[in-house]
Amino acid sequence: MTKIDIFDTTLRDGEQSAGINLNTGEKLEIAKQLERLGVTIIEAGFPASSPGDFEAVSRIATTVKNSTVTGLARAMQKDIDVTWEALKHAENPHIHVFLATSPIHMKYKLNKTPEEVIEASVAAVKYAKQFFPLVQWSAEDAFRSDKEFLVRIIDEVIKAGATTINVPDTVGYASPAEYGALFKYLIEEIPNSDLVKFSSHCHDDLGMAVANSIAAIENGARQVECTINGIGERAGNASLEEIGVALHIRNDIYQTETGLNLSEITRTSRLVSKLTGSPVQPNKAIVGKNAFAHESGIHQDGVLKNPETYEIITPELVGENKVPLVLGKHSGRHAFKERAIEMGFDLADDRLQNAFVAFKELADKKKEITEEDLLTLLTDETLEVADIPKYVLQSVQVQYGTENIPTATVRATKPSGEEVTVASTGSGSVEAIFNTLEKLVEEPVKILDYRVSSVGSGRDALGEAVINIAYKDGKYRGRDAAQDVLKASAEAYLDAINREIIQAQLRVKELA
Repeated sequence: MTKIDIFDTTLRDGEQSAGINLNTGEKLEIAKQLERLGVTIIEAGFPASSPGDFEAVSRIATTVKNSTVTGLARAMQKDIDVTWEALKHAENPHIHVFLATSPIHMKYKLNKTPEEVIEASVAAVKYAKQFFPLVQWSAEDAFRSDKEFLVRIIDEVIKAGATTINVPDTVGYASPAEYGALFKYLIEEIPNSDLVKFSSHCHDDLGMAVANSIAAIENGARQVECTINGIGERAGNASLEEIGVALHIRNDIYQTETGLNLSEITRTSRLVSKLTGSPVQPNKAIVGKNAFAHESGIHQDGVLKNPETYEIITPELVGENKVPLVLGKHSGRHAFKERAIEMGFDLADDRLQNAFVAFKELADKKKEITEEDLLTLLTDETLEVADIPKYVLQSVQVQYGTENIPTATVRATKPSGEEVTVASTGSGSVEAIFNTLEKLVEEPVKILDYRVSSVGSGRDALGEAVINIAYKDGKYRGRDAAQDVLKASAEAYLDAINREIIQAQLRVKELA
């Protein structure tokens, strides 16, 4: 068996998806789940890019022990210094340094000659090697780079001390045959290629990211970079769950071992979807809600007689369709705690009690508590709340009738501690709430995207609201879940506003 290292970049490249803006608590929770999933390396962020990213990378580095934690850095001493400060307490410090190598990037983005790019890359790797035992160097836009130039520069960075060489298809242009051939060429032509690990990093602009990643493995790559649910820039990155399950199911061909705990895939997918606000398409391979559904009568008949007629993957393999301990209004704290532990949550007693109280309140309103409900309650209680004054919703009331103008009244506490009541109208109930909250924050707020979806099924299901806004100088995402979708919408709006407040405070602390 060939060991393939899984390098997860959900928290770095994945977070660069339009509309995704994770805070430190959310990143930490995803990182802990990635550790449970068994990924080899977690790319926790880009420490030099912002105070928030620095804090998140630092917190993850001190929390995660069973996965290597890395941070991205440009080929600059300043970036490397900041990354070391964030990662110096990690169990196994690792840095990911990159510089573009394609003619179009060198000319128009970097304004550097090929010789200057080699010089900068070598200098960065040598400098990073003084701090980090593990140094990964990436040739940004490698696939569109000159192959002979790649051989030259990779040879030089290996001599400088790089331990991993990443050869990304940054713009998703490659075909599997071409991408695999590039790895074969580089490994054969670079004199010291056996001293390093080669890594693939594929984007999905032409829908071939997973196929390209596997082609790289077939041609000598021993690390594959990917994201949960395939999130990422533009059309996204290679999907971790698809690569992991494909290598497992077709082990007869690939003869590889990833170390992934595949039974954690579904839970990881749902957590990332919930915290990023990015829904998974129903027909998504492995984790889509229709991935194991059979509508055709012929298919249903075959599956009932023998599941292998149409199912090459069992739901149980990826943690789907488990039969959990039933929880309801009569369930006690011990049973609730056992379920939380089984789901991978390790809550302090006070937070477990808060989650249990919320569970009992929900159980009084719902006939059946679903796994999705529990995931929402436990995740929300696990996330850390920054100790910064924020907006707090006290109540929301909407007057609505088909022949009346919808009016919303909101009572809330401002960051100053002042409790105020404001009201406004709108074309509908939601618009009335949003107009009222805009009056509350006393700043223009542009709604970029807003949606409500059910958590689980049934008429008593929780409604989850996700909103993306443009506010002040940035874009922010907020989310909340409640049985009352109007309350969830108001809470999600204020969650987005509060994220701006927290980021502004972090910037102030950095300047201080």
